[in-house]
Amino acid sequence: MSLIVIYPCPDIPEESTRLDGILHHALEGRQVRTLHRAEELTDLAGERLLFALPLGDTGTNTESVRLLARLRREPGLLEGCTAGLIVDGTSPLYTKSSAAELTLAANLAGCAFLGRPLVEGTGTLVNFKVQAKQLDTDFLGAYRAAARELADRLERETFPKPEKPELLVLHASSHHTSNTLALWEEVRSRLGGAFTVTEIGLRNGTLSDCSGCPYTMCLHFGERGGCFYGGVMQDEVYPAVRRCAGVVMLCPNYNDALSANLTAFINRLTALFRQTRFYDKALFSIVVSGYSGGDIVARQLIAGLNMNKSFFLPGRFSMLETANDPGEALALPGIAERLDEFAARIRNTLLD
Repeated sequence: MSLIVIYPCPDIPEESTRLDGILHHALEGRQVRTLHRAEELTDLAGERLLFALPLGDTGTNTESVRLLARLRREPGLLEGCTAGLIVDGTSPLYTKSSAAELTLAANLAGCAFLGRPLVEGTGTLVNFKVQAKQLDTDFLGAYRAAARELADRLERETFPKPEKPELLVLHASSHHTSNTLALWEEVRSRLGGAFTVTEIGLRNGTLSDCSGCPYTMCLHFGERGGCFYGGVMQDEVYPAVRRCAGVVMLCPNYNDALSANLTAFINRLTALFRQTRFYDKALFSIVVSGYSGGDIVARQLIAGLNMNKSFFLPGRFSMLETANDPGEALALPGIAERLDEFAARIRNTLLD
């Protein structure tokens, strides 16, 4: 299988020197085609893509802005594609935020992303400290190894489809007033009996956030299927995550952020993540904003669950709506068609 590298030309050619070397190592011996300009992105449906983004010290790249604009204008541009990313900068900032922004734009254009799709090179490469120690190499050697491993996975990985998939649905809302839950009920009715569905409400008082136990303590409890803080995460959520083929996050956007309990869920997954990866579990979400900003919440889900916790990101993983008053979401123009499409995406991702 060949890879297509989408490598927006940097504003200053020298800013790409390190990334050039990383790509040479990662792609050596592979069949590769490289695209540098936004207008070159044509006839890419179903391809395997590697985004390579040089950012320099300012976190900007003029050609990548043109790429974002094209992705946002053409929602079917990357239909059926699967991708990963290598983002390189000379600052400790901007690599992850730029990666999440590009991932959301490509995802809304139909592109899926591997679990843990991002390899990032910050200025000093100190983010590779742990990997370098594990591999008995220096930071640059760990960077090269991570890029090579990403290219290997991008070539060979396919998302598995279980015989009887289970969906885990997580929320922290009230059934009486929540537009987000109202949309989910409509989606669930469209899924029929093809799925086993487990819904867990993470309301106030049911979930403690992660308090940052030492690594060895977290690993100790994770290996036993639990967490030092126990509770609903250990008793209900961890077993459901192990069983499920997909997680649906129901996320009302009140303050341009995930709610505290949903954030705590992501943080507390660390203990389980210590002993298992979630490459075979798909992430979906419904995000309802009162006025604006649904993309901010979607990017938080991408960063926390796809890039960090390794959940597979299907194309158009999130249903993004704007509604404020209770019941308003179900009266939005065209909402029935969008509900049909979202339910179909879940079915097509998880069912043969």
